[in-house]
Amino acid sequence: MSAKIKFYVVWEGRRPGVYNTWDECKRNIEGFPNAKYKSFASRKEAEAAYEEKPARHIFRKSEERKATSAHRVSAGGSPKKDSICVDAACSGNPGLMEYRGVDFISGEEIFHMGPFKEGTNNIGEFLAIVHGLALLRQQHHPSKIIYSDSKIAIGWVKKKKCGTKLELTRHNGHLFDLIHRAERWLENNTYQNPILKWETEVWGEIPADFGRK
Repeated sequence: MSAKIKFYVVWEGRRPGVYNTWDECKRNIEGFPNAKYKSFASRKEAEAAYEEKPARHIFRKSEERKATSAHRVSAGGSPKKDSICVDAACSGNPGLMEYRGVDFISGEEIFHMGPFKEGTNNIGEFLAIVHGLALLRQQHHPSKIIYSDSKIAIGWVKKKKCGTKLELTRHNGHLFDLIHRAERWLENNTYQNPILKWETEVWGEIPADFGRK
């Protein structure tokens, strides 16, 4: 079976535009702070999206899923509203990775880091949780919940150790620096914030989902 053709929009990167291949897209976003990009099934759709604001496309699926989640909650579900949700996205394993945190009630993006070279999804989830903990501690919100859909990352945080088997290379040194900083933060700080598993099967995709599945 032939691979499905995709077209890539880069709204914020080294050279914004519409690209025919992932390699072209990657060259323009890799290492670019807070790059904004997304794949589309046709060039026509990609070109139309490029003329619009990225938020209309990057976060649209997350917003739709959040509405579905809200419906399920009203029908008897139960994520707590006083919370932030975190998620990571990775193109490849390892690959280009980024993570972010979103306020559950407003859907507002609170933080967004990356992309980072040669990362993994679990590393991104781990860093996102610790980033959220540090932010809530700084803002004096000791009871606010952090939701993640990664059991692995939640376990790493509780052990205060990133359990990745990823090897350090000349491309991901900065990412490993962030991992070590996160581990040191966990060792040197206490927190009361509950870290809970987001129940995707019941509530739909986590609101911080990047919507690129």
